[in-house]
Amino acid sequence: MADKELSFWDHLDELRRVLIRVLLVWFVLAAGYFVAMPYLFDNVILAPCRNDFVFYEVLRQIGDSLGLEGDFFTEDFHVKLININLAAPFFIHISTAFWMSVVTAVPYLFYEIWRFIRPALYPREIRGVRKALALGTVMFFLGVLVGYFMVYPLTLRFLSTYQLSALIENQISLNSYISNFMMLVLCMGLSFELPLVTWLLSLLGLVHKTFLRRYRRHAFVIIVILAAVITPTGDPFTLSVVAIPLYLLYELSILMVKDKKEEETDSEEETTDGAD
Repeated sequence: MADKELSFWDHLDELRRVLIRVLLVWFVLAAGYFVAMPYLFDNVILAPCRNDFVFYEVLRQIGDSLGLEGDFFTEDFHVKLININLAAPFFIHISTAFWMSVVTAVPYLFYEIWRFIRPALYPREIRGVRKALALGTVMFFLGVLVGYFMVYPLTLRFLSTYQLSALIENQISLNSYISNFMMLVLCMGLSFELPLVTWLLSLLGLVHKTFLRRYRRHAFVIIVILAAVITPTGDPFTLSVVAIPLYLLYELSILMVKDKKEEETDSEEETTDGAD
């Protein structure tokens, strides 16, 4: 209760300490990634460029089991990057280390948010917020994994082998590869927070299951527009690869939230239990 009686400036000072701790964690992680970046670049970031990447093995197994003979499923796949900017390797080294630290620091960021808001919550709210932050962490990393293992390899495999003319040879620059890689992986992680955001809005009484079902078609259009913004290339294939998981997340959101009548029933039951 003492924490709830802190003044505005005390809360502001506590927020400042939270930001300092988060920035310090980001800096330490970024420094570690900067040191380990040569290994990470070869074995993680550039892994989708090689034919032995795990998702390409899955595609070959799918092609073999279904008897598909198209090059998309059967061909050996390799991408060789080029660099045409003198300073690009150095700045990409720094920026990649920073963004990887941001991604991996998400659990600690949620932990700091939890510590900051917990004193102002009631016991029933504490359980709900704890569940929301845990769900948010899991869904974020699930989105990152989907982006890394499926969305980006599919995008790279399709676009790098697409030919407008036989006279044009595709050469992918380092800057183009990294910008697409970071954008898609990070945006997929953020996009997987959609069920959590919807659930929180339902707790505030702003959305309900009937509402989400009624505007399903509108949501599909919005998701396609959002996918077009997320995807740097804007091609239909990449758009579909991003939009389909987002729409599935929307359907998951419908399953997670309650209808208005169900919430009123639960509220009445809690009132009855409290009276007893």
